[in-house]
Amino acid sequence: MMRTDGHLLDDRPADAERFTAFAAIFDSTTFRHLEALGVGPGWRCWEIGAGGTSVASWLAKRVGPTGRVLATDVDVTRFAGAARPPVEVRVHDVCADSPPGEGFDLVHARLGLTRVRDREQALRSMARALRPGGRLLVEDADPALQPLLCPDEFGPEQQLANRLRHGFRQMLADRGADLAHGRKLPRLLRAAGLRCVEADAYFPLASPACAALEDATIRQIRGRLVTAGLATDEDIDRHLANVASGAMDLTTAPMISAWGRKG
Repeated sequence: MMRTDGHLLDDRPADAERFTAFAAIFDSTTFRHLEALGVGPGWRCWEIGAGGTSVASWLAKRVGPTGRVLATDVDVTRFAGAARPPVEVRVHDVCADSPPGEGFDLVHARLGLTRVRDREQALRSMARALRPGGRLLVEDADPALQPLLCPDEFGPEQQLANRLRHGFRQMLADRGADLAHGRKLPRLLRAAGLRCVEADAYFPLASPACAALEDATIRQIRGRLVTAGLATDEDIDRHLANVASGAMDLTTAPMISAWGRKG
C-alpha cells in the first residue's frame, strides 16, 4: 500500500536486501561518527528507526552489560529476533508518541525521519530525551543535492538509469517528500536547542552495495513506474540487466550526518 507521507517503499519483511545494502554502504560512516561522539561502556542509547539490526548491535557491544540500547520503530517485526540485553526493542512513533524515556547519553536516527511528517517536532522530542551533555546524531539522505544514479552519464545505459532515477524522485516529490531534507539538519538541530552542531556528508560511488540497493529498489517500485507512464517493463528489464552486469558506476543520494550536544 502506498504511504501517504511521500514514501514509496513499504519496507516489507521481504525487503531485507535493501537493509543489507544500506548497512554495507553507510555503517562505516555511522560507526565513525558514533566513535567520535565517545560511545562507551555504561551509555544509555536510543536508536530510532530500527529497520535493520547493525547499528543497535554495534551500540550493544560498545555500551556493554552496564549500558542500555533502546531500539524503536513503528514496525519492529524484523528486529524482534535481536532483542537481548542490553538491547530492548519497543514499538514507538517518534513524532506521535512522547519520548520513551529520558536521560539518554545518545539518541541516533539514520533514515529514521524519512517518513515522519513533522520532522521538527520529532527532533525536539529526541532532544528532550537527552541528558544534559547528551549527544544527538541524525543521518538523512539529500536526493536533491545529487539527483543522478550515474554521475558519469556517458552512454545509453547510464541515460536510462538516470531517467528511471528521475522518475522515482519525481514520484516522491509529487507525494510531498522533502528531497532536500538532509542539508537542513544542522539548522534543525540548532532550532531544537542543541549546541556545538556540526555535519558532514558521505557520497558513495561505484560500490557493489549501491548496485544491490538499486536492484532491490527498482524491483519494489517497478509497477508504480509503469503505471505512472515513467517507464515500460522493457525499460526496467533492460536496466536491471545493466545493473547486474557490474559495468555501471552507480551511486545513491548523499548521506548527511549532523550531530550536536544538549546544554
